[in-house]
Amino acid sequence: MATKTSRASKAPAYKCAECGWTTVKWVGRCGECQAWGTVEETGAAVARTTAATTVLEPARRIAEVDATTAAFLPTGVDELDRVLGGGLVPGAVILLAGEPGVGKSTLLLDVAAKFARTAQDVLYVTGEESAAQVKLRAERIDAVAESLYLSAETDLGQALGQVEKIEPRLLIVDSVQTLSSADVDGSAGGVSQVREVAASIIAAAKRRNMTTLLVGHVTKDGSIAGPRLLEHLVDVVCQFEGERHSRLRLLRAVKNRYGPTDDVGCFDLNEDGIQGLADPSGLFVSRTKEPVSGTCITVTMEGRRPLLAEVQSLLAESPNSQPRRATSGLDSSRVSMLLAVLQQRAGTLLHKDDSYVATVGGVKLSEPATDLAVALAVASAKARKPLPIRLIAFGEVGLAGEVRPVPGINQRIQEAHRLGFTHAVVPASHAGPGPIPAGFSVREVEHLTEALSLLIG
Repeated sequence: MATKTSRASKAPAYKCAECGWTTVKWVGRCGECQAWGTVEETGAAVARTTAATTVLEPARRIAEVDATTAAFLPTGVDELDRVLGGGLVPGAVILLAGEPGVGKSTLLLDVAAKFARTAQDVLYVTGEESAAQVKLRAERIDAVAESLYLSAETDLGQALGQVEKIEPRLLIVDSVQTLSSADVDGSAGGVSQVREVAASIIAAAKRRNMTTLLVGHVTKDGSIAGPRLLEHLVDVVCQFEGERHSRLRLLRAVKNRYGPTDDVGCFDLNEDGIQGLADPSGLFVSRTKEPVSGTCITVTMEGRRPLLAEVQSLLAESPNSQPRRATSGLDSSRVSMLLAVLQQRAGTLLHKDDSYVATVGGVKLSEPATDLAVALAVASAKARKPLPIRLIAFGEVGLAGEVRPVPGINQRIQEAHRLGFTHAVVPASHAGPGPIPAGFSVREVEHLTEALSLLIG
């Protein structure tokens, strides 16, 4: 009678030093992260086939599975709950990534304190600061809670020991790149160490039904440091973004197994800590008593969320043969295109003027729907004629000068009406602008010249 035996492949194995991708044949370029010259031989690749083992827990019909154990738990931070789809799911592992100084630790410390105040034990493991340093920050932002435990550890075994002892409902690790395992070669933050740390913490989270928040570092190009496998292992991947000179911080879900990924959370980072912004539009609109030429208000969509923002333009006669084109908060290439469209399609002569186009409050506008507002702001600055007050404009402008429809026209109109605006210039579409609020005027335009003649003459 034949018996089953395991077979091992003796072919050499090669692994990428950057992301950990493996292959049985040497290649000059990694097939995962596309880095050159990082694939090295690591030894024999062993592949084994094992027989089936005894089933400890039989599979159940999906209708018989109890989903109440995975119900959302509110964090106390409404903007974070919005991004996560309703709150924290027991047993979920969430990776929060962002540039240094953007406010990741401040946000998670605030979340830890508010969650602990609901009589839930929370363990905050820090590998970048001492417990005393975290306590100082917690006192500054009012994040001291009775059920919040601090542990300054860089050893994975010690951190897991703290989990065994405290049995927290919520675990926060700041950061996953600072922990290391004594059983794995390499320094903390290396590919093998990050993989081992993440796998061990995720296994503990699933076994204990413990929600876990991991802080992740980012590289120069903005991607998460460590192996790409880390993003596949966790349940949710969030990006925390913001400019250093701006108080605004945006939280986006890049991956979310429990909710949508098209929503955004807004936060205000200041000396007193970090607060959620249910209505952040005020940060991006200037407050002037009299209308000023060269300004236009637009409505941009951040995920499913409409935000009002102001575009400002200033034109000055250039002393040089090649006028200067400067932008802030906008795509310079797109602004240059709009200047060319204004000159060639609308007859607005700009070839002798230095142009400066910027947004208010440091917000970045990359959506094509802001084209019409940029064009109107520049034309208003050229004519030195202010646009009507309480007016918003949005729409994509093409090279032929046509104004193209954009998604969410009615949602943008409703948001502008809620904030006190009374007029809107929008692109014409087959579906129309939808229900118009009482007292709100909407003008649909098909070409840039229509909008210019309507508002500036």
